Amino acid sequence: MDKRVYLLTIVSFIVGMVELIIGGILDLVANSLKVSLGQAGLLITIFSLVYAIAAPILLTATAKVERKRLTLIALSIFLLGNIIAVISPSYLVLLLARVVSAASGSLLVVLCVTLASNIVEEKYRARAIGIVFMGVSASLVLGVPIGLMLGNAFGWRAPFALITVLTVVSMLGVHFFMGRIEPKPAIPIKQQLATLKNRRILFAQLTSFLFLTGHLALYGYLTPFLKMTMGLNGTWVSIVYLIFGVAAVIGGGVGGMLADRFGTKPTIVGIIITFAFSMFIIPFTTFSLPIFLIVMVVWSMLSWAITPAMQSYLIESSPETSDIQQSLNNSALHFGIAFGSFIGGIVIEQASVDYNATIGGLFIIIALAAAVFSMLKQTKALLSH
Repeated sequence: MDKRVYLLTIVSFIVGMVELIIGGILDLVANSLKVSLGQAGLLITIFSLVYAIAAPILLTATAKVERKRLTLIALSIFLLGNIIAVISPSYLVLLLARVVSAASGSLLVVLCVTLASNIVEEKYRARAIGIVFMGVSASLVLGVPIGLMLGNAFGWRAPFALITVLTVVSMLGVHFFMGRIEPKPAIPIKQQLATLKNRRILFAQLTSFLFLTGHLALYGYLTPFLKMTMGLNGTWVSIVYLIFGVAAVIGGGVGGMLADRFGTKPTIVGIIITFAFSMFIIPFTTFSLPIFLIVMVVWSMLSWAITPAMQSYLIESSPETSDIQQSLNNSALHFGIAFGSFIGGIVIEQASVDYNATIGGLFIIIALAAAVFSMLKQTKALLSH
């Protein structure tokens, strides 16, 4: 296995860290920039929205640019976005910084996957791509708690300062250790979207979108939820995020094993039902930290367990467009993060953070309906043949 894959994993780790870091330090940002929690939550929404839209557009627009050069350009723009975040004097400037970071970050993750699959032998390709995506998962485990601890100790700008330093280190690594990689022809966006005419694919992608929407309605506002309903301090909030992240990454492995053992369809349906149940009962566990943590571990494991099962289901449903489906699924997930954090912001502004879990749970029920509809369509199609 080529050691340079781990350099690319560090890049994907940094991008993942930037996306979710605001969730942990939401109240610090809101207090510092004198905005509401809902407005601070929009900083997650805008990042995920730009990320989802920019990835396919930028990939098509930069189709002819040599890959190492493009990675360095994207890293430079990403660095600029984070420097703006560190020095931003107002909410609007921070919002702009998030747009710049998201657009360049979306391209970086796709480039990391491309570079990783090109620098290893064919037999290691799947493993290399998996390791790059582990960078994003690791950012959930380590990035958010580290950001939280830095934020609580030195203010909300500190995590962005750390990301700036890590980006410079990544740029030096790519410059000195990566070789030239010529681009391959990109699939036009119109051709990618045309695959959604297949109803079972459309509803499968919709399931991912709705699932993440429900999840982020609570996860995006987990810090205020823990502080307001349970009275936890900054240190305890960091510990909760760390437990959440470890459970989520374990959940990804468990989800893959379940899909291999029981098949993708029963796994997806089972995960969604259990996930909805865990979200609905979370508000009733806040009286006891141990009980809350047990339910939260289930919630966090299942939040990532669905991903390998859903990716496998999309490949099974349309093997000839599997690459396009992975790309579209990535966009669907980020649209879900954007919409979920937006919905969560409305709930916290108009009602109370007590209701975020319940509203999120309702979206999970709709996700279940979309999944079942996708699978029924597939069954009908098979019967008609």
